[in-house]
Amino acid sequence: MKQMNYKKKGCKCIGALQLDDPFPMRMLKIEKIVQENSNVKNFFFNHKLNSKPGQFVMIWLPDCGEKPMSIAQDFGEGFSLAIAAIGKVSSTICCAKVGDYVGIRGPLGTCFSLADTNKKIENKNNNQKNKDVNLVKSIALVGGGYGAGPMASLAELAIKKGLKPENIHYIVGARTKDLLLFHKRLEGTGVNIHVTTDDGSYGIKGRVTGALNNIIKESKDNIKKNDKNKTKDKNKIDKIYTVGPELMMKAVYDVAVRENIDCEISLERYSKCGIGVCGSCAVDPTGERMCIEGPIIGKEKIAKITEFGRYHRDASGNKIRY
Repeated sequence: MKQMNYKKKGCKCIGALQLDDPFPMRMLKIEKIVQENSNVKNFFFNHKLNSKPGQFVMIWLPDCGEKPMSIAQDFGEGFSLAIAAIGKVSSTICCAKVGDYVGIRGPLGTCFSLADTNKKIENKNNNQKNKDVNLVKSIALVGGGYGAGPMASLAELAIKKGLKPENIHYIVGARTKDLLLFHKRLEGTGVNIHVTTDDGSYGIKGRVTGALNNIIKESKDNIKKNDKNKTKDKNKIDKIYTVGPELMMKAVYDVAVRENIDCEISLERYSKCGIGVCGSCAVDPTGERMCIEGPIIGKEKIAKITEFGRYHRDASGNKIRY
């Protein structure tokens, strides 16, 4: 592959978006590349992105195209993108080297919220103004594939916000050990780390939903031991978050519905612009654009999106069923 040393100065693509655009294209140099697993490379950039867990960027390569990518990690003065060679854009960037330049636009989309929806409603009715009381106390983060990155970022933010690490459950899964991603990122933080593989080659044999069900059951059992009233609806897990393959997220969502636990998912759809203009990422039947109203969707909105877990659309708008 020809090296992509496109300098910031004089690059024709800089004018692709107007200077007053809130998300201008920036040509950023690849500072470091780490092979995270057998399929995924992590590309590091020294640029202050100011993103929040769940958001994404549009990555652009000359004569190749533009594609949305979730942010694996934002560490203040820089960020990283975990990429596997799947399509034209991702395959091309996976051939890039340190020192090459790529176009980055963002951060874009909505982010995860650490607010406890139930407490927020209660405090609104009681006219309480203390924002801290709205913070969730115990959470489960479920990541599959690239989703392990955003989930780890949310765990790090939760600790920063004041959540106790022992009340954070980070569940990451893959088909086999060689495909695991960021499963060691939170080691030493005190967070409960649960790793699953379909074939049992690492961690717990089974799916992430199995680990999630066990966590919920243990939480209920602990509450029954310590709760004299044994309130039936009381549950230690306040909220579930998930990013990963859609059928995995649908299974996690079904657990949240069954257990009456609040949840948020990252619903990715094919996007051409990333700023709500093209409409290619609109979902049925609400018409909400996943680059603007999403990709992070709450429990109530998820229930209204009938295509979730059933199908998505390709670049031409054709339905691709799962």
